[in-house]
Formats: sequence, C-alpha cells, structure tokens
Amino acid sequence: MAKILMVIAAKGYQDIEYETPKEILEQNGHTVITTSTKPEAKGSLGGSTKVDILLKKVDPKDYDAITFIGGPGSHKLIKNRKTLSLAKNFYESGKLTTAICAAPAILANAGILEGKTATCHEGQSQTLIKKEANYTGSPVEQDSNIITASGPGAARDFGKKIAKAISDST
Repeated sequence: MAKILMVIAAKGYQDIEYETPKEILEQNGHTVITTSTKPEAKGSLGGSTKVDILLKKVDPKDYDAITFIGGPGSHKLIKNRKTLSLAKNFYESGKLTTAICAAPAILANAGILEGKTATCHEGQSQTLIKKEANYTGSPVEQDSNIITASGPGAARDFGKKIAKAISDST
C-alpha cells in the first residue's frame, strides 16, 4: 500500500481536514506520515498531534503521495521554500499531489496549477486565479495527479478521492 506524507502547520492546522482524510487513508491500508516544522502540532479546533518527521528532514523519494492540510496556520506554509519545493517535486515525479482549504495556494505558488482545474477555500481563490489555475469553487477537484478540496466540509470526499486515486494507480 501507499505511504502518504501529510503536511500540517505547527500551530493552527484544521483538525477535520487532517483527521478525516488520514482516517480514510489508514482504513484503506495506507500509511500516513505526518510532518510539520515542530515535533508537536496544535490544531485550530483544539486537537494536537505528534509529528512523525520534521519538515526539514523529509525526502520525497520516501513517499508515494503528499497532502497539504489547510487551516489558519497553513498561511505560514503558503510561501515556505520547503513546502513549495515538495509540491513541485511530487508533482513533477508523477506522484499524487493534494491539498485542501487554503493549502492549494501552496500548489499554485509552486507553479503546478497553471492550466489545471482546482478548488480551494474561497479566501485563497485569487491566488489560484492569479497563478492561472481554472478555479471552480467545487468541494473537490481532480486534474491528473492533483487533487484539491475546498475545506472541512469536503474532507471526507477529499480523503475518499485520494484513496481511490491511489488504488487506481496501483
């Protein structure tokens, strides 16, 4: 089964957007590895999680897919060199590259959404549009190996779409 890297903010990741897809992926037999800039991350809804590997130590070769989680803290990652580099690396390697809520702005800033159909939290829609993505505002979108979602209300469908894309590619 696949090994999926989930990128969350150290402070202010969106709990539902993290926990729901993670649970769905694990139920489908996949391994989820959580990364952030600090050893423990705090959710915007009061949750917390131990981080499996620090962001600066991540080697993309060790994973089959990547998921960037939104929430107010994700704004710190939108222009982070490491997250932009990871997004570009996974996408260019043909690996599943996914993001939810504000986090699709990471994919846009990495230059991989140009001409792609994508969605995000409406607060980041202008970032996607400026970077020439075909922004839809839909709950979940898939365009080749990129999956994007609009926010916590789409977290379950986002997780299912990632699980299906992984099973379709194996």
